[in-house]
Order: sequence, then structure tokens, then C-alpha cells
Amino acid sequence: MRRTNVVIADRHPVVLQGLSNVLSTAADFNIIASCSDTASCIQAIRNLAPDIAIVDPAMPELAALIVLSVNSENRSTHLVFFASSEDCGLLLDAPFACSIVLKDTEPEALVQSLRHIANGRGLLPMMSSGSIASQEQGANSDKIVTYLTDRERQIMRLVCEGLSNKEIGRRLGVSVGTIKVHLHNIFQKLEISNRTELAAIAIAQDDRASGGEH
Repeated sequence: MRRTNVVIADRHPVVLQGLSNVLSTAADFNIIASCSDTASCIQAIRNLAPDIAIVDPAMPELAALIVLSVNSENRSTHLVFFASSEDCGLLLDAPFACSIVLKDTEPEALVQSLRHIANGRGLLPMMSSGSIASQEQGANSDKIVTYLTDRERQIMRLVCEGLSNKEIGRRLGVSVGTIKVHLHNIFQKLEISNRTELAAIAIAQDDRASGGEH
């Protein structure tokens, strides 16, 4: 079994310990460095070339880490920002490939998301708009939606109903920023780029579940 090498970096020892505890229960992950500051994180990425680096976006001098990840020879490391919804505004518009996992994510969902990334499905969408709505969609939609967490599937259904981010947040009792992060992750997992494609997948799911009857 191939193990995914991971570097974790956070200012808070309790977060580092929590991430370590969660990933230690998954045999396919191997934490190769645990860092409490940006400098040691950069050094670990440069020297150890992990598959994934889980990083606190509020760490000082984070820009240096971003430059390293984008411009250095070590381009295989995928950045995963372990963030609160308040930290995510700039990350959602960042001009580099990354993933975002919210700090209130359940441990099982965190591991699931990291496995998704380790399998090469965590990069920003590369498919052209509308490609997911091809003839392959009906055959693949059941499979790809299994990558989503229960919360992400719930948001997908609400998007299909035409609700805005604000309305979805009000319905679920969470902030608009949290909804944006969930949508960012949904788009990555399903390799789509907009809400129209997401709604099309949700409709296809409903059609398949009902046997095509209306």
C-alpha cells in the first residue's frame, strides 16, 4: 500500500496534535514533519518533498510558503489550508492550486478529503465549462458524488433549488464564508467550475434515483 507523506504546520500545538491523532488512525498517511512556524514548514517541504502540506493560513510569512510551492522545483506538494471560515476570503481567490479544509470538519471527512487530494483529484478544475455535462455525466455522476460529504451533498441540493450562498447559509445556520468554502471543495471534487454544472449533476442524481420518472 502506497503511503501519502504529509507535513503539518500550525501555530497551535493542540491543532498539530489533533491532526497527528486523526492521521495516525489512517494507515495510508505518514506524517513526516510537524511544524509550528513558517520557516520550519518551508524547510520541511524543501527537504522532504511531501505529497501534501497541511498549513494554517494565518501563519506569519505565509506568502513565502506560497512562492515556494508555486515556483520551486518541488511542485508536487499540494497545499491544503486548514482554516476557519474567517480565514478563507483571500484563499478562495488565490492564483495557485490549493485545497481548503475547514477546522470544524469531522475527522472522517478530513481523511476522506485528503485521500481525494492524494489520488490527484484535489487540484483546481482543469475541465472546460460544460464538459461534466457530457454524455458521460449520467454514467459517472453516481460515482463522483460519492466523493462529497453529507454537508456538501446537502449544499448541492440547495444550489439546485436556486438558493444563493446567503440563503443557503441562513438555511443551514452557517456563515456565507463557510458556504463558499464548501462550494470551492465541491467544484474541485467534481471537476466543475460553476453552479449551473453542479445543478445539472444534482438533477441527474434525482433522475437516476427516481428511475427517470417525473
